[in-house]
Amino acid sequence: MNISVVIPLFNEEESLAELYTWIAKVMRENGFSYEVIFVDDGSRDNSWQIITTLKQNHPKEVKAIRFGRNYGKSPALQYGFQKAEGDVVITMDADLQDSPDEIPELYRMITVENYQLVSGWKKKRHDPLSKTIPTRLFNATARFFSGIRLHDFNCGLKAYKKQVVKNIEVYNDMHRWIPYLAKNAGYDNIGEKIVHHQARKYGHTKFGLDRFVNGYLDLFTLWFLSKFGKKPMHFFGSIGSLMFFIGFISVVIVSCIKLYSLNHGTLAPLLAATPYFHISLASMIIGTQLFLAGFIGELITRNSPDRNRYTVSEEI
Repeated sequence: MNISVVIPLFNEEESLAELYTWIAKVMRENGFSYEVIFVDDGSRDNSWQIITTLKQNHPKEVKAIRFGRNYGKSPALQYGFQKAEGDVVITMDADLQDSPDEIPELYRMITVENYQLVSGWKKKRHDPLSKTIPTRLFNATARFFSGIRLHDFNCGLKAYKKQVVKNIEVYNDMHRWIPYLAKNAGYDNIGEKIVHHQARKYGHTKFGLDRFVNGYLDLFTLWFLSKFGKKPMHFFGSIGSLMFFIGFISVVIVSCIKLYSLNHGTLAPLLAATPYFHISLASMIIGTQLFLAGFIGELITRNSPDRNRYTVSEEI
C-alpha cells in the first residue's frame, strides 16, 4: 500500500464526508493505493455515525476507530500510527484547513527525495493576529531548543516514512513536537514544504491559548529528556557540584575573615553574622539535595524496562 492517511478528529461532523471525497479524488487521479484512518477522539456530535457510514460504503479504504472519551490529539495519532500499513503515512486535520491536494508532492518528497519526515509550513495563514504572533514566537523557541530548522512545528499536515511512525511514541500533548521526537529517535532527515492553508469552513477551533503555555512546558520536558533522560546525574550532579563549589568559596571567605581578625588583634565578627556563612550553608544543603535527586534518577533509570531503548534502521 502506498499511503496511509491518519486523521484524528473531535466533533467535526460537517467536514468528514467532504474531506474523504476530496482525499479519494486525489488518490484516484494519482493512482495511489491508500487507506484513510479516522480516529474519533470521543466526539459528542454525529462524527462517529458519519465515519461508520463511510466505512460501510468504502470498506477497503476506510478504517474507523473510536475512543471511549476525549483523550487528546496525541493518543489519537499514536493509535492511528499503530494501525497504519502504508509505506508513507500522512497526517492531516479533519477541519478542511489542510488540503489533500498536497498529498502527491508530500509523497514524492518522501519516496524520491528520501526525506524521513516532511512537515507542512502554513506560510500564509488565515488566522487572527492573536494566534499567528504567539505561533511565531513558539516556533522560534522550538527551533532554538531542537536545532530543527522548521517554520511551523505544529502544522497538522505532515508526511512520514512508515518506519518513523513505528519507532516513535506520541504521548500527552507531544504531537506538537513530532519532528523533535523523530530527531531524537535518529530520523533527522527532515524536510519542509509550503502548504496551502484554508480558512475554517465549519465549526470552530478546539484549542485555546493554553496550548502555548503547555507547549513550552512540553518542549522543555522533551529537551531535558533528550539530553539527560538516560543520565540524570549529569544534570543534577553538575548543578550540585556548582552549589558545593559556591559553598566552598563562601567557607574560605569566612575563614579568611576570621584569620585576618585574629592576626590583627581585632574583634572577629560572629560567623552567623556574615552573609557568606548563610550562603555556604544554603549551598551545601541545596547541593546535597541535587545529588540525591541525581542518585534517585539514576536508580529509576537503571530499573526502567526501556533503559536501552534504541532504533534499528536496518539489519542484514
